[in-house]
Amino acid sequence: MAKVEVQIEEAELENEDGITVDGIVARCGRCDHEVEVFGQGIKSIRRACVMLREECPNGEENYYTEGS
Repeated sequence: MAKVEVQIEEAELENEDGITVDGIVARCGRCDHEVEVFGQGIKSIRRACVMLREECPNGEENYYTEGS
């Protein structure tokens, strides 16, 4: 299992009701795959890392950590 840094950017995302809410966009440092998560706290960052692992387009099971 490789350790991969994730770039986190704060963003305004649209929820299922069409309302704009605070969130983050997390990008894999290896393949540039992105996921969007509502919220901007540590729990949202952790969720984004889990989502990147679950959704890896290359089928890898990496350990994702917040980078710069």
